[in-house]
Amino acid sequence: MPNDNLKSYLHLHLIVFIWGFTAILGALITLDALPLVWFRMLFAVGFIAIYLYYKKLPLRVPFKILMQFLFSGLVIALHWFTFFHAIKISNVSITLACLSTGALFAAILEPILYGKKIVPYELFFGLLVVVGLYIIFNVEGNYFLGILTALSSAFLSALFAVINSRLVQSYDATVISFYELSGGVVFFSFILLFFGSFSVSFFQLSVKDLLYLLILSSVCTAYAFIASTSVMKFLSPYTVMLTINLEPIYGIILAVLIFEEKEKMSFGFYIGAFIILLTVLLNAVIKSRKKTAS
Repeated sequence: MPNDNLKSYLHLHLIVFIWGFTAILGALITLDALPLVWFRMLFAVGFIAIYLYYKKLPLRVPFKILMQFLFSGLVIALHWFTFFHAIKISNVSITLACLSTGALFAAILEPILYGKKIVPYELFFGLLVVVGLYIIFNVEGNYFLGILTALSSAFLSALFAVINSRLVQSYDATVISFYELSGGVVFFSFILLFFGSFSVSFFQLSVKDLLYLLILSSVCTAYAFIASTSVMKFLSPYTVMLTINLEPIYGIILAVLIFEEKEKMSFGFYIGAFIILLTVLLNAVIKSRKKTAS
């Protein structure tokens, strides 16, 4: 079991690096957030369906469990929508810095949903995260709406991690991913139909957008989604959310290297982002030591 935990932890770091690159692809793709996420999930469902057929995995699940999968799919679809929308209306650095608050949301949601005790030092670290966010709000006030959207995305990400942590204990990660992403496609399809968005021009993608979407849906979604769901069998939701907080580090570095001036922020932003990231890393260290001691 310890060996499985180590492999899962290292695997999770690879997935998080891939997710850091997801933000870059989101900025490169010219589509608005809603069609971007719809195409991403649609293509990913296709890739997963091919894998399911190749592995001959059974898809039958109880109706009650299917509804839970579909609800989780709605949550992750909304997370991706708010994530990419935040990138479109602010930038990669702002979005990823705010996404690090996911660990704080996970620490709050687990006691509420599963009756776990609230850990005092987690609340203290949560206050430090708020201080970091306050600094970012003050120095980057022109990105106010982007910051709020990114925080919504962080909350949805934490909610998804907490819900999925229970589902993966009993069902195959690939089957879960297939139903969750399918649910997201169906939900967003109704929204697009309601607003009359489906048209000939909607499906006319540029070569670059199509290429980026294929990379996004295959490597960054189908593979990363199945793999991240699978590692939850060995890692707690809080550990997953803490590791995901390295995504801003990978993503911000990549963004500055690729987009240069567009991603260069004020000194105060980096102070706020540093406080947030340092807080979650300290939290990880303390949690690790407590587990070792026990």
